[in-house]
Amino acid sequence: AVVSTQSTGEGKAVQREEQEKIDSAQPLTEEELAEKEQLLQEGFTSWNKRDFNQFVKACEKWGRDDIENIASDVEGKTPEEVKAYMTVFWERSSELQDLEKINMQIERGEAKIERRHNTRRALEAKMARYRAPFHQLKIQYGTNKGKHYNEEEDRFLVCMLYQLGIDKENVYDELRTEVRAAPQFRFDWFLKSRTAMELQRRCNTLITLIERENLELEEREGKRKTLVKKQGGSGNSTPTQKRKADIAPKNPSGKKIKK
Repeated sequence: AVVSTQSTGEGKAVQREEQEKIDSAQPLTEEELAEKEQLLQEGFTSWNKRDFNQFVKACEKWGRDDIENIASDVEGKTPEEVKAYMTVFWERSSELQDLEKINMQIERGEAKIERRHNTRRALEAKMARYRAPFHQLKIQYGTNKGKHYNEEEDRFLVCMLYQLGIDKENVYDELRTEVRAAPQFRFDWFLKSRTAMELQRRCNTLITLIERENLELEEREGKRKTLVKKQGGSGNSTPTQKRKADIAPKNPSGKKIKK
């Protein structure tokens, strides 16, 4: 490409003008130097773009309140440094160009975290109802049993998922390994040939059924407690027994006479 002599001349003129400004600039006064030093100390000069990106990704992964884990994902930063940075980050977040995108990214990650917590609580409630879940656990299928998985397979998937820990990053890969190693499935080619993704989809279905069952039990228990409260009793005696106790004869001291 041919560069015009005029463009080159204009560029050199601008460069000379800028250099003249630098050469004629007055040095900072002691007061200005002190102010500059203070501003540097208040800022985060040791944080660069890479640190910023790691921080945002860590907030998405762990949630904005998990300082310890966020610090472990931001290379070279202590929890104290991350906490200080986070305070200013959210105070001045309105100055960020991509604030909406960053907020959506972090909130999406926090929603996944909350979902995992809810799943863990649902599994805990389900497991607590059995002394030996691997042998006793039953799934309330309703009309959603499906055609491919049987009850023994589903029971193993739920129990092993709980045992491995739903919060693990690669839990469904580990679940697949456990399925292949389980002696009761050594001839179950259908289950042993499932991918981690397929096992995850089946577990998601089972978890939904368990959550529905837990909700129904909670509602039933809530109704029972409401009924007991209206009756004014503890729920250990029936209304008939209570009426009989109320009309039982008493002696002059006010105590009921035993028959």
